[in-house]
Amino acid sequence: MAVFTEVSEAEASALLRELKLGELRELRGIQSGIENTNYFVTAEDMLGAREYVLTLFERLTAEQLPFYLHLMKHLAQHGIPVPDPQADRGGDILLTVCGKPAALVNKLAGKHELAPGPDHCAQVGAMLARMHLAGRDYNRHQPNLRGLPWWNETVPVVLPFLEEPQAALLRSELAYQNHVAASSACAALPRGPVHADLFRDNVMFEDGRLTGFFDFYFAGVDPWLFDIAVCLNDWAVDLPTGRHDAERARAFVQAYASVRPLSAAERQMLPAMLRAGALRFWISRLWDFHLPREASLLKPHDPTHFERVLRERVAHPVTSASL
Repeated sequence: MAVFTEVSEAEASALLRELKLGELRELRGIQSGIENTNYFVTAEDMLGAREYVLTLFERLTAEQLPFYLHLMKHLAQHGIPVPDPQADRGGDILLTVCGKPAALVNKLAGKHELAPGPDHCAQVGAMLARMHLAGRDYNRHQPNLRGLPWWNETVPVVLPFLEEPQAALLRSELAYQNHVAASSACAALPRGPVHADLFRDNVMFEDGRLTGFFDFYFAGVDPWLFDIAVCLNDWAVDLPTGRHDAERARAFVQAYASVRPLSAAERQMLPAMLRAGALRFWISRLWDFHLPREASLLKPHDPTHFERVLRERVAHPVTSASL
């Protein structure tokens, strides 16, 4: 989330009137994140003030966006606490603001838990399993656009910026992940819509209780295990070192499995998928860091964090037996 496109108060007011959500009371740019333009919007009508998040999509196209928006709508209708896209008078949830595709969703209650304990991890794990099950009958299909084909395209672009030890790790891990993806074990993994970016700053808690998942704009159809791995690489690692936190990981996986038990193929593939999750975010952070776009408030993430996580995952594989 950042501000690439400036939205005026007049433009925001016009949008609220179109959506019949009341009068604009506040419009504030959101600093965190790096993909889209985001604003907090406060609207007021006869029932009082309500808060929303306005997103203008800077990379995703109008052809790609229905998958994400209707997935959120589908999950919300199945009882998963996610932002619910607001429809215009014609019933469309894909909007246009400042000439760009956009969406307005309700703002979730609560705040991020940036220093999670085992109980927070357990709540995220159980809700992620519920989300996976709720998405089984979602009738749209779109691959994870930041999956293996994107890794193969992007690694040659970022390699010239790296020192040789980093470049060697990146090349070898990419080769390993291509080998894994071609295996029968990978083909056996159960799959469906995944969030694919469920970091600590994409989950809200209030009074210790999980209140929702948001920012679904990296979602796609992929193995559910990839979603689990992405979560474990953030919720269950020590941020300064990238090392595995066994207690938090165990709480997450056991809570997940209490809702949707893991298959034998998933348990077998967990170490490789943890490496895949670390590789994906190392690549994207290298890309954003070395090839940045201009944006107001933009602060690229440090790519060396996921280099550390990947090295830890390679050196100290985490098996399902330990969870």
